[in-house]
Amino acid sequence: MEMNRRQFVGTGVGAAAAITLLPGMASAALVDDAINAFTGGAEAGSDGITLIAPEIAENGNTVPIEVDAPGAEAIIVLAAGNPNPGVATFNFGPASGAQAASTRIRLAGEQDVIAIARMPDGTFRRAQQEVKVTIGGCGG
Repeated sequence: MEMNRRQFVGTGVGAAAAITLLPGMASAALVDDAINAFTGGAEAGSDGITLIAPEIAENGNTVPIEVDAPGAEAIIVLAAGNPNPGVATFNFGPASGAQAASTRIRLAGEQDVIAIARMPDGTFRRAQQEVKVTIGGCGG
């Protein structure tokens, strides 16, 4: 099969677009899978959970976050734009003094940080914060 110049350029542009878009598409599917695995597909309310993350982080290697969900049994934290979006799962027992956690996470670039809390009555609470990263923490 012989390929003319126009076909060659079109094939190259299509391949470059696929390489650029596939990691983002895969990450969105991974985020949805992680959320569904935690919630079992249930809807999450937005009250009763607080996620504190900076709007702008100069260094993506150490982005401080705090999450607080009074009464929660567990909280998961996801970084929607990272190649591996799962960040942490915090489990709280009956002896837990507070159902809150703070940590530093690594972000590859501008993206949403998502926290979902599972409450003892089987409901879920969700908070989300967009973080703009000046220098990405995953090699970007």
